Amino acid sequence: MLDPIRIVLVETSHPGNIGAVARAMKNMCLSRLYLVRPKVFPSAEASARASGADDLLATAVQCDDLPQALRDCRLVVGASARLRAVHWPQFDPRACAAQVLSEAREGPVALVFGRESSGLSNDELALCHYLVHIPSNPDYSSLNLAMAVQVISYELNMATRQRPASPDQEGAMQPADSLAMERFHRHLAQALVEVGFSDPKQQEKLLLRLRRLFARARPEQDELNILHGILSACQGRKSMRRP
Repeated sequence: MLDPIRIVLVETSHPGNIGAVARAMKNMCLSRLYLVRPKVFPSAEASARASGADDLLATAVQCDDLPQALRDCRLVVGASARLRAVHWPQFDPRACAAQVLSEAREGPVALVFGRESSGLSNDELALCHYLVHIPSNPDYSSLNLAMAVQVISYELNMATRQRPASPDQEGAMQPADSLAMERFHRHLAQALVEVGFSDPKQQEKLLLRLRRLFARARPEQDELNILHGILSACQGRKSMRRP
């Protein structure tokens, strides 16, 4: 049940934190680690901090950017320690675990953790369907990277013990994956400019709000195809020009 779940670390600065994350994951029966542009990896310090979870380091997938790490994921949840100007749908760790396990029955799911100093950028959060926030002391809310992964991993592990397996629902909705959604968002941005709805120099906030809308909607691939067709018709052609 946990095998489709991947932990994605973005631009980790300290290799010891990668090892500590691997240890936390293995302790809670998670095995898929993805690294986006780590500052130092592989590393003897990472191996030392892994404390026997070296197999997770050996099989870790290194990626050039976050979209590559999310390529086939049906659900993406980003960890965020602070509120944003555009509020994204947000879970606490327990609710997050329940949703992630439900989605993992149908395909790959990603939990994304950002840089130690600054977390995830707004552009990276825009690739997420939901955010997960770990409630903590408002006067001292600092959690290091491995602690944050440990909390989420613990909730996932506990949820597998408490939740009975349910049979697959025939014909259940299959949301489009991350790559298909990014193609749609590029087409949408292109069409909004071409039909004169938005100025390419001033559309960033609009596109972020539209991302939030479609993150809630979770369209299927067939529905995305319809939306592509509508956009292409508005642009005056039958097929989109690849950006």
